[in-house]
Amino acid sequence: MKSFKYIALSVAISGVLALTACGPTNTGTESEGNTTEQASESKQFEGSVKVDGSSTVFPIMEAVAEEYNIAQPKMKVSVASSGTGGGFKSFIAGETDISNASRPIKDEEKAKLEEAGIDYTEFEVAIDGLSIVVNQANDFVDYLTVDELKKMWLEDGTVKKWSDIREGWPEEEIKFYSPGTDSGTFDYFDEIILEEQPIVESATLSEDDNVLVQGVTGDENAIGYFGYAYYSENKEKLKIVPIDNGEGAVEPTNETVESGEYAPLSRPLFIYVKNESVKKEEVYDFVKFTLENAGDLSEDVGYVRLPSYDEALSTLEGLK
Repeated sequence: MKSFKYIALSVAISGVLALTACGPTNTGTESEGNTTEQASESKQFEGSVKVDGSSTVFPIMEAVAEEYNIAQPKMKVSVASSGTGGGFKSFIAGETDISNASRPIKDEEKAKLEEAGIDYTEFEVAIDGLSIVVNQANDFVDYLTVDELKKMWLEDGTVKKWSDIREGWPEEEIKFYSPGTDSGTFDYFDEIILEEQPIVESATLSEDDNVLVQGVTGDENAIGYFGYAYYSENKEKLKIVPIDNGEGAVEPTNETVESGEYAPLSRPLFIYVKNESVKKEEVYDFVKFTLENAGDLSEDVGYVRLPSYDEALSTLEGLK
């Protein structure tokens, strides 16, 4: 999942510096400026950055941390995955520098951060297409409408069978796999599809998306949902379900997610950064590295890059 563009850039810079060292010696202001710039390029940091939160954002930040440690081997970057809600709990408790989120922060979370005296800044890092998947052996589900999704996943006191959703489908009980209630993915699905009504009680809930993948791959009558990156990573074992929002069935791809055509399940992904932490030079450097590389690394793990990260980098510079 790793991008090696940063490594290649480092090699290229090293080559340029070597050539400069072999060439004529500059004097005066120009020489001093070059020396300062080179020192800045190669400055090494020592410290730690703690990240927790969304399992959907986790693959991006895990890739960022791996790339960053190549450039900054003395830095200790820990990335956990307790779900968006769990991540905000740690953020509010002052245990982390960065909180990953697959939904915007809630009003009650904002209030708790204010009460704790914690100032923060939101940065969008990528776009995701929440993906509906079924077992690969499922040969009858060709697409689902938003209304069918709601009917399927909404608790109504009955045992849900495929034949209840569309005439001609098998009279087999549907097995449901959903992210847990601490997950921003759960919150998004709950708001957009279920309209904040109870999810079917028979659903298996887990904060670990790999558990959901295993559940769907292990049962021919299963259905589940999670971030697009987890589908991409397991596409040989899963079947993606196109979604019809009233204008024809659309499958999540980089193009349909970025354009918004994959509606209503396209959504932004965020990191929330503690402003006080950014005042530490090493944390600032890590966040800057994250924003500079989020586009490439998001695509590497199966998400969609933003059109530009310039505004985010400018905002970060203002926090320094």
